[in-house]
Amino acid sequence: MISEPEFAGTVEFDEPEVLTETPPPRPPRPARPWLWALGGAVVASAVWGGGLYAYGQRKDPGPDLGGYRPVEKLCEVAELKALGGALGKRGTEGFGPFLDDPAISESMCQVTFGPETTGPIVAVSYTVHKVTDPGPEFAARTQQSGILQKVDGVGEQAFFDDESGQGGRLRILDGQVEIDFQIYTQTGVEVDGKPVDTGPPVDLSGIDVPMIQDALALMKALRK
Repeated sequence: MISEPEFAGTVEFDEPEVLTETPPPRPPRPARPWLWALGGAVVASAVWGGGLYAYGQRKDPGPDLGGYRPVEKLCEVAELKALGGALGKRGTEGFGPFLDDPAISESMCQVTFGPETTGPIVAVSYTVHKVTDPGPEFAARTQQSGILQKVDGVGEQAFFDDESGQGGRLRILDGQVEIDFQIYTQTGVEVDGKPVDTGPPVDLSGIDVPMIQDALALMKALRK
């Protein structure tokens, strides 16, 4: 009878290797592109909104005034030396109402020359337009007043009228500024029913030359 074979000694085997189907952990996935795009849009919107707010808060500097400044006492700036040489000694002077507003500045001056009661009077007005442009309307308004003789070399535009030899008027536009010179003679008034003798009429022929000289000097002084 054949017996089962006997094994001599004991042989130890390593534990069998256990196989598993569980996969190794995956690396983290990047954020979805649309989330990044949404975040960028939010940041860009915030930056744009901040820029609009800053733009809205920035004050508009307005038009360039070319160095011209508001002047309350215009007679102190308008020396009128050339007109004084033509019309006689400078006499009394008066100031008109002064306006200084964010939109416009305006001042006026009136000076007599020669005899106080009979000598010619020079009136000067000075207007600074701080917001609107007076250029498109200047020539039309000046010509409507009958001032048609154009003068070159004075500001951007200038017109003169001798008022039929009874006076003279010079209107000037220089950027945002209008300057108006006007000369007129005083008329006699009655005192106790008797007319006042004003003497011989003042010869105002060629008055445009000293008027232009004084206008150029005034424009320079107003820009200091």
